[in-house]
Amino acid sequence: YLKYQKSILITGPTGTGKTWLSCALGEQACRQQYSVRYWRVGRLLAHLHQCQLDGTYLKQLKQLEKIELLLLDDLGLESMSPMQATMLLEVMEDRYDKSSSILLISQLSVKKWYGLIENHTTADALLDRLIHPSYRLELKGESLRKEQGVASTGKID
Repeated sequence: YLKYQKSILITGPTGTGKTWLSCALGEQACRQQYSVRYWRVGRLLAHLHQCQLDGTYLKQLKQLEKIELLLLDDLGLESMSPMQATMLLEVMEDRYDKSSSILLISQLSVKKWYGLIENHTTADALLDRLIHPSYRLELKGESLRKEQGVASTGKID
């Protein structure tokens, strides 16, 4: 996927291993000498907003553009404001058709992503650049964090 600048969209319920899998893919990319950066979407958007305020926004966008694999975790934990959606669109636009890939993780199915973005024009542009050149992995099952064989009382079954 990296060689062909494809992205991967990983979706599924909480605890099914989405972040673990994406970090494993990121580590493998590092071992193959690709540049990799991990961001939780909310923190990235807060960081970009701060960059707008301190005048380093365009510099930060250029840095994000150069990263060969950008891991974006937790898309959809909350709706995006129009400004946040525009910032994310700028990140995607700068990376589109370049030597880069995105690995995006969300608890929401891809069908529900459109509803996260208030401005439908921005939603169309953002999702068009993200969804079409991507592989999709939908994880299913129970949370891997559930303790095996230990009841809530702490006694072994």
